[in-house]
Amino acid sequence: MPDTFDLIILGSGPGGYVSAIRASQLGLKVAIVERERLGGICLNWGCIPTKALLRTSEIYHYMTHAADYGLKAENISFDLGKVVDRSRKVAGQLNAGVKGLMKKHKVQVYDGVGALAGPGKLSVKQGDRTVALAAKHVMVATGARARDLPFAKADGKRVWTYRHAMVPPEMPTKLLVIGSGAIGVEFASFYHDMGAEVTILEMLPRILPVEDEEISAFMDKRLTKDGIRIRTATGLEKLDTSATGVTASIKGADGKVSVEQFSHAIVAIGIVPNTEEIGLESLGVETERGHIKVDGFGRTNAEGIYAIGDVTGAPWLAHKASHEGIVCVEKIAGEDPHPFKTWNIPGCTYSRPQVASVGLTEAKAKEAGHEVRAAKFPFIGNGKAIALGEANGFVKTVFDAKTGELLGAHMIGAEVTELIQGYVIARQLESTEAELMETVFAHPTLSEMMHESVLGAYGRAIHI
Repeated sequence: MPDTFDLIILGSGPGGYVSAIRASQLGLKVAIVERERLGGICLNWGCIPTKALLRTSEIYHYMTHAADYGLKAENISFDLGKVVDRSRKVAGQLNAGVKGLMKKHKVQVYDGVGALAGPGKLSVKQGDRTVALAAKHVMVATGARARDLPFAKADGKRVWTYRHAMVPPEMPTKLLVIGSGAIGVEFASFYHDMGAEVTILEMLPRILPVEDEEISAFMDKRLTKDGIRIRTATGLEKLDTSATGVTASIKGADGKVSVEQFSHAIVAIGIVPNTEEIGLESLGVETERGHIKVDGFGRTNAEGIYAIGDVTGAPWLAHKASHEGIVCVEKIAGEDPHPFKTWNIPGCTYSRPQVASVGLTEAKAKEAGHEVRAAKFPFIGNGKAIALGEANGFVKTVFDAKTGELLGAHMIGAEVTELIQGYVIARQLESTEAELMETVFAHPTLSEMMHESVLGAYGRAIHI
C-alpha cells in the first residue's frame, strides 16, 4: 500500500518547502520529495550562498579602499578556499534550518527522485528501491537549472554555470561573463572586486535589459568606470576550451568577429525548467516552452495536479515561488485567497552597486497608454549616502499623471535591495502620490531619497 497524504510536493525549494509549512498550518497531512538538498537551488546554490560571496567581495572592496575612510589597511589579501567555505557554511546552516522546520511542522520528507505515476500517485526512487506515495493533491515545484550554450557545454573547469562559479577551483585571472541579467552582473561584480579582469558579453543593446533604461545606462557607466569591460549588441560565435583557458570568437555590433583569450567563462544566459522525466506527459499536463501552464491558483489542466515557481514561468524568483505556493495551498485547503498575479513582485540584483525595481519601467508605462509623471533623485543629494561614502546612484519613481497611481519604482545604489520593499508595500496598499508625499521619512536615512523622488515627480523635490 502506498503512503497516503493530503498533499505531496515534488521539490523543496523556496516554493516547495514554504508550501509544505503553510499546508501543515492549515491542517493538511503533507509530504515533500527532494532529490538533492532541502531548500533547493536557491538556498543551497543560488540566492543565499551568492549573497555570502558578494558580502565577502564588498568587504574586500572596502578594505582595499580603506584610505577613503581615513583608515589604513596594508597587504590586503584573501584565501579563496576560505571565502568559498564561508559561503558553503551559510548554505549548510540554512539547509539545517529547513530540516528543522519540516520536523516542527510534521512534514514527511522523502529523499529521492520523484515522478508522477498516475492520478494522485507519485513514485520516489531511492537507490535500488522505489517508494509509492498517494495523495488527492500533488504539487510540482521542481524549479529550474542553468541554460547551457549548445556549442560549449559547461565543464566546471574552464566553462562555468552559476553553480560552478560559487565553488571555483581557482581564481580567474581574465573572466568572460556571457549574459548580463542579474546572475551575470552579480558574478561579474564579485570576481571583479576580488581582482579578476572581467568582460561582460550581452546580445541585446543594453545590460540588465529588463530594467528601466536609465538604470541600465547608469550601471553600464559605473561598471565601465570601475574597470569592467562591457560589450553589448554582441554575440558569441564560438567558445573553445583548453587546459589553460578559453578562446572566444565574438561578433560585434558591426558584424566583425574578433578572437579573444580568457582564463574562464561563466554562462549566464537564462534557465531551463525542470519538467522532463517527472511524468507530466502521462497525465496530459499542458506545458508551453517547457513551462507548466497554470491558473492564478497553481492549478494545471489535470485534476489534482498543481505547479508553482520556476516551472510555471517568469519571473524566476524565489519570493514569487513562495507566495505562489501559499496561494495554491490555501485554495487547496478551502480558503479564499486572491489569485496569484505578478504585477507587484520586486526584482533585485545584488551587485555593487545594487539594483532593485518593481512595477512598470517608464517606457513600459508609456507603451501601456499611461500619461506619465516620473522623476529621479540622486544619492549625491542624500546626507546618509554621502556619510556612507556611497554617493553614486539614484531612485526613480513612475506615476500615472491622471490618477497618481504608483506605476513603478527603480533604484540603483547602496542597499536599494532593502529600500525597494517600501514601494512594494505602497503599491500593494494602492497608495497614490498623496499618501507617499505626506509620509514622514526618518532622517538621516537612505529612504529619504524615496520621498524626494516622489516629490520630484510633482515638481516638489527639496534637496535638488
